[in-house]
Amino acid sequence: MITETNRLHVADVSKSLEQPLIIRWIAKILSYVFHPVFVPVYVIGFLLFVHPSMFTGFSSVQKTRLLAMAFVSFTFFPLVTVFLLKALKFIESVQLKTQKDRIIPLIACMIWYFWIWYVWSNFGKTRDVVDIPRPAVLFAFATFFSTIIALMLNIKMKVSLHTIAMGVMLTLFLLLAYTEELNFGLYMSVAFLLTGLVSTSRLIASDHTAREIYAGLLTGVVSVLIAWTFA
Repeated sequence: MITETNRLHVADVSKSLEQPLIIRWIAKILSYVFHPVFVPVYVIGFLLFVHPSMFTGFSSVQKTRLLAMAFVSFTFFPLVTVFLLKALKFIESVQLKTQKDRIIPLIACMIWYFWIWYVWSNFGKTRDVVDIPRPAVLFAFATFFSTIIALMLNIKMKVSLHTIAMGVMLTLFLLLAYTEELNFGLYMSVAFLLTGLVSTSRLIASDHTAREIYAGLLTGVVSVLIAWTFA
C-alpha cells in the first residue's frame, strides 16, 4: 500500500529531478537559511541593529536581550518542540511533510508566538524602560496570527510555512516604507528578491504546489494587515 508520505516523497523526487543539481542544491540551502523559524529573528535583528531609528533609546545590551528573547520564542522553542514530537513519535518527520504532522507544531508555535507578543506589548508597563516600538510588537502579533490562519488552512491544504514567513516580512517592510520618512529602496529590493528566491526554492525543493506557495504569501500579507489595523 502506498502511504501519503510515500506519494509525497515520489512527487518530491520526480519534481526535483527536473532541475539541474546545482539549482536543487541552491534551493535546499535557501530553504534552510530562510526557514520559518529563522525569518522572524532576521526581521527583529534588522529592526534592532540596522533600522536607523526604530530602537533609539535602547542600549546595546537591551537590544541584545531583545534579540535573545526573539530567538528563544521564534526559533529555539519551536525547534525543541518539533524534535521532541519526533522523538516521542507523535510526528513522522521533523520536516513536517504531511498535514497531520503540522497540527501539534502549529499549536505549539501559537503558544510561543503569543507569549512573545504579550510580553513585548506590556514591556514598558512592567519594566523601567522605553516601550518596544509598535512595528516590532505588531510584527510579533502578525507572526502569531499567521499560525492561526495556517492551522485553519492546514485542514484543506499543506500551505507553505516558508512563504508565510516571507509574506509577513515583505508586508512589514512595505508598511514601514509607506509610513516612515526613510529611504527604504534598498531594503525593499532585498525583501522582494529574497521573497521571490525563497518562493521559487520551495517550488523546486519541496512538494508544494503553486497554490500552496501563493496561499502562504497571502496569509503573511493578511496577517500583517490585520495586526497593523486592529492590534
